[in-house]
Amino acid sequence: MTITVFGLGFVGLTTSLGFAEYGHKVYGVEVSKERLDTIKGGKLPFLEEGLDDALTRHLNKDFFPIDSSELTKAVAESDCIYYCVGTPYGKDGQADLTYLLGAIDETLAVRPKDKYQVLVVKSTIPPSTTERKIIPHLKEKGIKVGEDLGVANNPEFLREGHCWDDFMNADRIVLGVSDNRSADILRKIYASVKEPVFCVSLNTGEFIKYLSNTLLATLISYSNEMSVVADTIGGIDVAEAFHILHMDKRWTGKPAAMSTYVYPGCGYGGYCLPKDTNALYAVTKTAGFDAQILKNVIATNDHMPEFIADKIVRHIGDNKEQTIGILGLSFKPGSDDVRDTPSAKIVRELNRRGYNNIIGYDPVAIDEFKRKYTDLTISYVTSLDEVTTKADSLVITTAWPEFKDIDKKVNKPVVDCRYMN
Repeated sequence: MTITVFGLGFVGLTTSLGFAEYGHKVYGVEVSKERLDTIKGGKLPFLEEGLDDALTRHLNKDFFPIDSSELTKAVAESDCIYYCVGTPYGKDGQADLTYLLGAIDETLAVRPKDKYQVLVVKSTIPPSTTERKIIPHLKEKGIKVGEDLGVANNPEFLREGHCWDDFMNADRIVLGVSDNRSADILRKIYASVKEPVFCVSLNTGEFIKYLSNTLLATLISYSNEMSVVADTIGGIDVAEAFHILHMDKRWTGKPAAMSTYVYPGCGYGGYCLPKDTNALYAVTKTAGFDAQILKNVIATNDHMPEFIADKIVRHIGDNKEQTIGILGLSFKPGSDDVRDTPSAKIVRELNRRGYNNIIGYDPVAIDEFKRKYTDLTISYVTSLDEVTTKADSLVITTAWPEFKDIDKKVNKPVVDCRYMN
C-alpha cells in the first residue's frame, strides 16, 4: 500500500518508518525546512533509539520525505493519508485543531476525485472530535464521508525514547472507523503484524487513548500525593515503601491482574479498601494536608450508588410496582463478604426512590446479607432460575460467572452494572 503521513515529529516519523518496515511505500510531509533537510540527510532531528537505523534502511527506498510542493503526487498515489500533526491545548484545555484541519484541507485540494481514500487521524484528539468537528468540516467542503472518502483514527501509544520499540512491538492496534470499507483498508496496513487489531467506533478509538493517558496521569499524581502524605505523617521511607508496593503479585498479573481493579463497576466495597482509604485521608487531614485525590476517590465511591440507580431507572423505567431482581449481594465474586457492599447501597437508593419490589440472589452471600442489612426492603430467592422467573428486570451488581451472558438467556431488561456481558 501507499501512505502519506503529515508531520515528521516523534509520532509521524516513527509511523512513517514503521509502515515502511511493514513493506508499504510512505511519503512523509514536513513543513519545517530545517527538520526536512535533516531527515533527507539521513539523520534524526531528535534522539530515538532504533529509529536512526530504520531511517538508514528505508530512506529513499520506501520512505520519501517531501515538502508541500510534492503533495499532489503523494496524495494521488496514496490509499491512506495519516495526520500526525500537533494538536496543542489552549488555556481552556481544548485541543487546537488548526494544524489538523489545515492538513486535511491541503489533502482535499489535491486529492483525486475518483479514488476512495481514508483520512486517518493519529494525532491525539478528544473523544467525539472526529464526529463533531472533522466530519462536519468535510461535509462543509462537499465531501460525502463513507462514499467519497473514509474517515478514521488510529491512536498512538508511544513513549518518547522508546518510540520505535513501542511501534514495532505494540501491545495492541486500535482503529476507530466510520465504515467497513475504511476498516478493510486499514486492516491491510497492519496485515503483517502479530498484535491484536481492534476496529471500534470513532469515539471509542479516541477515548481509548485518553483512557490510557489519564490513568497514567492519575497514577503519577496519586503516587506524588502519597509521597506528600508520607512526608506529612513523617518517619516513612517513601522509596522503600513504593519498591515494596511493586512486589504485589497483582502488578505482574499472577494470580490476579491489576486490570481487575482498573475496570468500571459499582464502586469498591468489602472491609479493607473503604476502611483504609477513609482512615488514611482522615489521619493526613488531621496532620495538616488535605489529600485531594484521596478525598475525591472517596467522594466518587460515595456517589456511585446514586449514579447506578440513575442508570437502572433509565433502563427499566419509572414503574415502581415492577419487580427488580438484584444479581449479586457480596462485594465481589468468590466471596461471601457483604461489608460495605455496593449492592446494599444500590438497593437502599432504589428503596429511597420508591422501588420496593426487590428480590436478591447470590450464590453464597444471602444469609450474611440478610443478617447485616435488616433496614432494606428486599426479599430473597435461592436460585438464578427463580430470580430470572420472578423479576420483571434484572440488575447485575456482582460479577459472578453464572451471570455471564444472562442478557442472552432472558427476554427482559438486564442492567449490567459490572460490564461483564
